[in-house]
Amino acid sequence: MIDFVGRRYFYIILSLLITVPGLVSLVLFGLRAGIEFTSGSLVTVRFEQPAETAAVREALVAAGHPDAIVQRNGDGDFMFRTRVLAPEQRDSSGTLTASGERQRVVATLEERLGKTTVLSFDEVSPIVAQEIGQRAAIAVVVSSVFILLYISFAFRHLPKPFRYGACAIFALLHDVAVVLGAFSILGVVAHVEIDSMFVTAVLTVIGFSVHDTIVVFDRIRENGRRFPGRPLQTIVNESLMQTLARSLTTSLTLVFTLIALLLFGGVTIHNFVLTMLIGVVSGTYSSIFVASQLLVMWEQGELSLGRLFGGKPREETAGV
Repeated sequence: MIDFVGRRYFYIILSLLITVPGLVSLVLFGLRAGIEFTSGSLVTVRFEQPAETAAVREALVAAGHPDAIVQRNGDGDFMFRTRVLAPEQRDSSGTLTASGERQRVVATLEERLGKTTVLSFDEVSPIVAQEIGQRAAIAVVVSSVFILLYISFAFRHLPKPFRYGACAIFALLHDVAVVLGAFSILGVVAHVEIDSMFVTAVLTVIGFSVHDTIVVFDRIRENGRRFPGRPLQTIVNESLMQTLARSLTTSLTLVFTLIALLLFGGVTIHNFVLTMLIGVVSGTYSSIFVASQLLVMWEQGELSLGRLFGGKPREETAGV
């Protein structure tokens, strides 16, 4: 039998090595917010003649948008993000006094790169962007609270059921930290932006992480009832061995599907799939190597300040 619990400090240190760089990046640089969160205009165009990214960027500079971010998608079309493009202006009689920035940008692109077709044009105001960000944060907090209450209720017949919920929430936060940290680093090195689909993916990752953790905790509960005299460390180790194959099989199946979508699914869902892929891998890891290990460490008093500063842990509690 593999002694997972005996190596618990190694897993905790590994988690710190994975999460700390991302959290440092998150503090220093934050997330590279997309149009839904910062407001602005996102335009997708197609050129009749072949064009290069550098040429598109130069045309946008000539149109008065030196800060524009230009990307080419898998279909060969170009997407560029700018500040909010001012609309056309008309006087009280309805006469056009100034053309809109969108028209001027398209005119400049056509002048320099040939016939240009606007495939999509999206614009988000600062008010809408702020509202999306606030609702996303509220959704994460509310879901975490309900998960904590549900797990505590589901395990209410066990001693200290709150610990199961708290450990599951910690594993959930671990996964969220891994995803946010990874996208913070990707935003710095690869200019990857987050959007509303990113929030959807994070909430999905939360659900997956908690589901996997509950599977492990439920087996711990069953084994604790069957063998009430066994130490918690032994019960957790046996439970992990019994659920390991199921967890890995389920996760690998999903991972292979996500990799296929990442490679062939197109640019529109790329960030969503990447978020899911990172979250699923992290969720599988945290359910086995974080949540259950923290449960043992908490039961044995290893999370107390006295223990952290060299105190002696109390004797291991038998059963659960």
